Amino acid sequence: MRKSLITELSQEAELPEQNWLDLLKTARAELTSEDPAHPIESALNRSGGSGWRAKGPGTQTIRLLFDEPLQIRHINLVFLENELSRTQEFVVRWSTDAGRSFREIVRQQYTFAPPETTREIEDYMVDLFGVAVLELIILPDINGGESCASLSVLRIA
Repeated sequence: MRKSLITELSQEAELPEQNWLDLLKTARAELTSEDPAHPIESALNRSGGSGWRAKGPGTQTIRLLFDEPLQIRHINLVFLENELSRTQEFVVRWSTDAGRSFREIVRQQYTFAPPETTREIEDYMVDLFGVAVLELIILPDINGGESCASLSVLRIA
């Protein structure tokens, strides 16, 4: 019998090497809010960073407008919450017509309960063609608390 223990470290292991897009070069970002200490570039940077954070509470939108329409096969999102217990909801949607209409990819809720549950990792295999806009909408607390939206990582391949 071959076996191993599933540890937090192995669950958080880096995804297999992908051809992640350089979003800093291939997209323009539109945001509803941004904490200057945690800019969106930090979540989109392939070499990592401190992640993005909204300047204040409430629903936030991160919209990526691509220079050229893309084919997207993989979307990876990582959210961190080390301080507050809360249930977050996010929606990822895409557009082929510069944002005049959208199609939803996923709508997901996740409950953070620090110190045990602090990381949400979402990994979606998709088959999207002609993507002009990818949009992430985050409701940081479905109960209306004063939490600020944040995003540690957003990667696309």
